[in-house]
Amino acid sequence: MTRDIADIRRDYEGGELGAAQITDNPMELFDEWFALALASEGDDGNAMTLATVDSRGFPHARLVLLKGIDDQGMVFYTNYHSHKGSELSNVPHAALVFWWPTLSRQVRVEGRVEQVSTSESDAYFASRPRASQLGAWIATQSVVIPDRTWIEERKHRFEQAYEGQDIPRPVHWGGYRVIPDMIEFWQGQPSRLHDRIRYERRDGNWHHFRLAP
Repeated sequence: MTRDIADIRRDYEGGELGAAQITDNPMELFDEWFALALASEGDDGNAMTLATVDSRGFPHARLVLLKGIDDQGMVFYTNYHSHKGSELSNVPHAALVFWWPTLSRQVRVEGRVEQVSTSESDAYFASRPRASQLGAWIATQSVVIPDRTWIEERKHRFEQAYEGQDIPRPVHWGGYRVIPDMIEFWQGQPSRLHDRIRYERRDGNWHHFRLAP
């Protein structure tokens, strides 16, 4: 089916991204933007697109949730045996994209990726609701399964196995930290004359410059 979508348009209007808003450390600016995004976007404020590359050089992208921010970078959690986990073990670099439509803001991040410490993964796993903890055992992520019944039967088995017990973190489940080498802030403006500020890390120091829309 062919749809005529050429006339779908939105004129972006957002806050200023001038010299007064730019910080020396992009993580400080990201923290400011992220706090506003959580307030404006609700439960979707920490959603981000994660792009990885497989061993053939083919890109793959999916939405995941940001679950930690520190001076080193951005943290998310997943099954290490999933497609993205396998891709990151072969090519430990990734790209992230945050899109906050109510603010007309986008942030792009590129950098290397490493697993977080076992203590970090343990602490986060312990903070999850019990059903989500069970889910980490139930979901053999990205594996082909016959039907939905397979999931329900597996769920029942693990509920019985851990009834009345604390649920341990699976060794195949944990966190990744994206350590940025590049962060670009995009602030939508009318007439497509957007503000773009890019930070790049060189020799351990951050440098920033403005890009044309």
